[in-house]
Formats: sequence, structure tokens, C-alpha cells
Amino acid sequence: MTSPPVRRFRGIMHIDLDQFQVSVERRRNPDLVGVPVIVGGTGDPMEPRKVVTCASYEARDQGVRAGMPLRSAFRKMPDATYLPLDHPLYDEASDEVMSTLRDFGYPVEVIGWDEAFLGVPVDGGAVDLRELAGSIRRRILDDNRLSSAVGISDNKQRAKMATGFAKREPDHVFSLDNQNWMPIMGERGVGDLWSVGPKTTAKLEKLGLMTVAQLAAEDRDRLVSEFGPHLGNWLNLLSRGGGDINVSTEPFIARSHSKVETFPTDLTDPVEIDDAVSRLTRELLEQVISEQRIPFRVAVTVRTKTFYTRTKSHKLPAPTTDLAVLDAAMLAVLHKFELDRPIRLLGVRFDLVMPDED
Repeated sequence: MTSPPVRRFRGIMHIDLDQFQVSVERRRNPDLVGVPVIVGGTGDPMEPRKVVTCASYEARDQGVRAGMPLRSAFRKMPDATYLPLDHPLYDEASDEVMSTLRDFGYPVEVIGWDEAFLGVPVDGGAVDLRELAGSIRRRILDDNRLSSAVGISDNKQRAKMATGFAKREPDHVFSLDNQNWMPIMGERGVGDLWSVGPKTTAKLEKLGLMTVAQLAAEDRDRLVSEFGPHLGNWLNLLSRGGGDINVSTEPFIARSHSKVETFPTDLTDPVEIDDAVSRLTRELLEQVISEQRIPFRVAVTVRTKTFYTRTKSHKLPAPTTDLAVLDAAMLAVLHKFELDRPIRLLGVRFDLVMPDED
């Protein structure tokens, strides 16, 4: 059997959604626009062992960063608005954006809720990459009401790094190529190279390789000797602006599917709440069955009138598409909540068996 030909791309774009979780929360509640917003954990900044997942620029200006303990963020900004993670909502928003990207007709490789690579093939006709990047940003803003930045290059690593510069540009688009790579990156620290982590950075600095230019000028055999053939050759390639030139054309396979509903009138009747969860479960199962997927875990998200949000889950005894089993499991999870406040939103989620795990 012959291997399929490798598709060649004359341009690879990295699309990054700006302050994603915060932006999605602001899309839902416009009153949050312009105020410091911090998303993480259950939204309780005093809960131990919980960290910031996303901070608005107003919070970042005060030193709040993703990965910071929520308690530390609270000490810096006690008056900020703290919100819980809402996985179903972010899944839904991410799916919308990725669908918008795929509408352009180019291969799209999803690498997270808020970022993806898009490849423009060599045989894709005469396309101005900067104009295309601008069109992508406008479509995401118009269709999904989310802002984004686009980095352009000839490989994924350099495109990803270009996005960091794009966020500082007026049009939020930036290109990194062979001409400007070393003038821009040469004097930056080796830790600024995407995929070079803290341990590798520390080891490089111990060897006296502090900057990208120094790493690029280092003898490759020495790098291989110090780091092994795989990482040593990769560091040599990366420092010179090289990287992965493949954009996966395989369809993205979600690990979960969810369905969320915000009710026009808050629910208080237990029977109505049960009925709503059962209906959402049935509708979600229809989607999952249409994709020939099988749930192995169920989860329920409850948001009260005061925006207090919690998610609980349960692993099934065995993967199944039996509605009776799934409905009973979902209701059992729902009944673990103390439903003593009006319900503003309900969400159901299936975690799905991956094809290679069948």
C-alpha cells in the first residue's frame, strides 16, 4: 500500500480567539464588558487549589494571569467579577467558530477551545494571505461575535509565535517568515520559542545559550549530544524558524458533546426541571447517534438565578446509547444538586468513546 501524498501548504495560519472564556461570558452578559473579569474553578475566589483559567485585559493589567491561584488573584483584585468555568458554553462557542473556519474550504486543525491552524494549499489558487486573514477575523466577529488574532507563516510553530505579535498590531494580523525571523526573534530568549518548556530553557541557559540567535548558531552535533537526537535536531530546526509543515486534514473528533439551554423564565418546579433535563438528554442523544458515537459518561450543569454554576458527572457502568439508561443516569446526577434556587440554565453532556478506543 502506498502512502497518501503529503499536502503542501504555501501558508499556514494560526487563529487565536482573544481572551476566549471572558469573551464568551461577555457575549452572554454584555454588562461584563469593560469590567475586570476572572474565570476559573467554581467562581469562588477563596476556594483552595483553584486557578485562573482566563482573565480579561483589565485584570491582566493588574498582574492577574492564567494559572495563578484564584486566591492570589483575589488579593490583587477583590472587586473583580469572578465566574465559574462553563464547559458546555465554551464547547458550544468553540464549535461555532471552528465551523466558521471550515466554511472557508481549507484544512483546519483544531488544537484547543480557542485556537486552530488553517492551511492554504499550494494548489489552492492565488490567495493573498493577509487579506484572507482579515476576512477570517471579520467572519468570526460577524458570525460568532468573538475577536481573534491571526499569525501567518510557512509552518505551525512560526505561525503560532506570529500570533503573539499579531495581538499587538492594529489589524491583529502578523507574518513571520525567513526575512524577518532573525531580526525579530534573534535577541529573544530561547524560552520564547513555542514548545521549548522551562526545563529545556534552563538547560540551554546553563550551556550559555540564552537567545534564539545563539541557539541557531550552536553546533547541531553538540545539541544532539546534550539533548538526544530527537530534541537536539528539533531545537536546531526551531531556532532557525523551521517547524511542522503538516495541517491535519482528518476531521476533528470531539471527545464530548453537550447541549445547553437558558430559560426565558427561571425554573422552580422539580417536575419541570426533570422534564427539561430529559428533553435535553433525548435531543443530545439523537445528535450522538447520528454521528455513530457512544457515551460513557454523563454530566449535568446547573446555573441558578444568581449565576452560581456547578457541574456534576457520573461514569456509566458501560458505554451505551440506550435512552432509558442515559436518562436515568442524567436524572440521578441532577438530583445530586440542592435545587433550592430558581434555575436559569441547564446543560447536559456526554463524554464519548473515541474511535480508536472501541
